[in-house]
Amino acid sequence: MTGVILSVKLLFMVQTINLNNIARFDFNLAIAFMAIWQERSVSRAADRLSLSQSAISAALARLREAAGDPLFVRTRGAMQPTPRAIEMAKSIEQGALLIRGAFASGQDFDPAAAVHHFSLGMSDDFQLAVGPAVSKQLLRGAPNVSVSFHQSNRHTVEKMLDTGELDLAVIARPPERSWLMAEQVSQSGYACLFDAQACGCDLPLSLDDYLALPHILISYSGREGIVDEKLRPLGRSRKIQTGLTQFAAVPSFLRGVAAISTIPTHAAMALARISGLQICPPPLDLGQYPVSLVWRREMQDDPAIAWMRGLVRDAVQTHVVADI
Repeated sequence: MTGVILSVKLLFMVQTINLNNIARFDFNLAIAFMAIWQERSVSRAADRLSLSQSAISAALARLREAAGDPLFVRTRGAMQPTPRAIEMAKSIEQGALLIRGAFASGQDFDPAAAVHHFSLGMSDDFQLAVGPAVSKQLLRGAPNVSVSFHQSNRHTVEKMLDTGELDLAVIARPPERSWLMAEQVSQSGYACLFDAQACGCDLPLSLDDYLALPHILISYSGREGIVDEKLRPLGRSRKIQTGLTQFAAVPSFLRGVAAISTIPTHAAMALARISGLQICPPPLDLGQYPVSLVWRREMQDDPAIAWMRGLVRDAVQTHVVADI
């Protein structure tokens, strides 16, 4: 099975290949393998391929026989791949992408006529700032193109791109991997979001007034953020009254309350527009950070992905800024 699977990849290299061996292999099994690999479920793989569950189960049985390995083992709530399946997955996926790329080569992507779906990954601060602009652009110029936004961050984006769950991601400080492509498209910084009437503070905000207010923290850990890192060398600290892991909930915690939240500038601007809250620069230098697009290297020349990169790039450069 290993030689057959590798032939999917080697098919596109300048080598002599026995076409009779290839002809005997059912390439539908490779499609079934990738569906189970990505979904970790026979039933979800069947739904994804519009096949019956019994058809996918039969394909898995043939895959197991050919590989001489169980490939996927049922555990609580998921089908977990064996080491052999993990070894095979990369070659099968790369071969499938090469095949798709061979047929797509030279074809243009016409958004006005295309029927296509994109999966974009970004944390909810970027979804707030960039997502609406992307969706509106599709409504205006690509009526049969749809998009889904998936919550991702630097801890999860690599796996989500690797499994094909995402076509493209917007992220700060993307992972450096040889199989990924990244393009820095903007920079962001930090801003304070607060209810001006409830807080009653004079602007510009002094550090003492800032630290006198309770803080609403948004952090992956829910316990500490960049503000705390910058205050520590100054021998100062703040009172974190509430910790959150998502930005969209912040306005509900700030309206009518004497409290403040320090969040990425693009998220603060987006939330201020829809909530009536006020924004101002923080009273200490929190620096800036790069914002990048990241995608799989195999998709570099895919015309659809290239078009979506341009659309997302424009949205990020318009709505993600470092300063207010």
